Amino acid sequence: MTAFSTSEATTTNQVFPPSDSRDRVSQFMRQLQDRICQGLEELDGGGKFREDSWQREEGGGGRSRVMRDGDVFEQGGVNFSEVWGKDLPPSILVQRPEAAGHGFYATGTSMVLHPRNPYIPTVHLNYRYFEAGPVWWFGGGIDLTPYYPFVEDVIHFHSTLKQTCDAHHPHYYQAFKLWCDEYFYLKHRNETRGVGGLFFDYQDTQGKLYPVSYPGSQSDTIAAQYSQAVGDVKGRGWEDLFAFVHDCGHAFLPAYRPIVERRRATEYGERERNFQLYRRGRYVEFNLVYDRGTIFGLQTNGRTESILMSLPPLVRWEYAYQPEPGSCEAELYTTFLKPQDWLNWDKSA
Repeated sequence: MTAFSTSEATTTNQVFPPSDSRDRVSQFMRQLQDRICQGLEELDGGGKFREDSWQREEGGGGRSRVMRDGDVFEQGGVNFSEVWGKDLPPSILVQRPEAAGHGFYATGTSMVLHPRNPYIPTVHLNYRYFEAGPVWWFGGGIDLTPYYPFVEDVIHFHSTLKQTCDAHHPHYYQAFKLWCDEYFYLKHRNETRGVGGLFFDYQDTQGKLYPVSYPGSQSDTIAAQYSQAVGDVKGRGWEDLFAFVHDCGHAFLPAYRPIVERRRATEYGERERNFQLYRRGRYVEFNLVYDRGTIFGLQTNGRTESILMSLPPLVRWEYAYQPEPGSCEAELYTTFLKPQDWLNWDKSA
């Protein structure tokens, strides 16, 4: 495990990234897309990804890969993009005014999978890098959205992520797990999108696990309070954070594949399918109202088809739906759509 110290002191000097930072991160993001697509095709057993390459007029482009009507995945997309330009998005300048006057570069790999079987959860992944002169940071995360959840699946998912985080810093998992619970929260519904995972953003040499100065961050949340108690992580550099993101990306298949293998043969009927489609509506609501990646992509004139490929192929809304008390559907709301300490889950509670 990489050793870092923590301190309440704030580091104000930002260190420039390596001269080959863009090439290295771009290569990794491409390779991550390849690795995930290969693993998912093997897992699905029938579906294949179709690649659609695109160019951005202002600079950059990407590769969108979509699987439809596979044996497991009704639809899934794995997207790589890298864009650059002279005009920074307004949201970035508000966050980091020292980036003004510099061109920007941003790259990342994102993925959303919508399985057909309601007993297999939807999963989302996104890892990204941003650079503008002296300003740079890594961000990303992964989260699980079940419809008919199993505690053992959730524990496996979180245990895999914690093991990955612990190899880099003892506070990463808890800090980024709490941030994930906060970020993937539908305020207008008063519920989480799913059972969480990891979420982090603006990770650089300043060492703040949860930078409260950025839009969307709040100083009085559990995630913020935990980060403040830990203090700033001193001594970590660009290489350390790149290694962390690298390992997080590679943790996806070990975290998700066993869940699919356990649930893919589970029988379901019209009731389960209708509930899955109803809950997919929450996914649409979050992505169109709150998601930072969607907002950034649209602000930078990204490719709309690729930005919105996270949306499910089929979805339904139902006015004032209420699950039957005591049902499996009701348990999703009462237990799984609330932040939980999954690694210390008390099955008797």
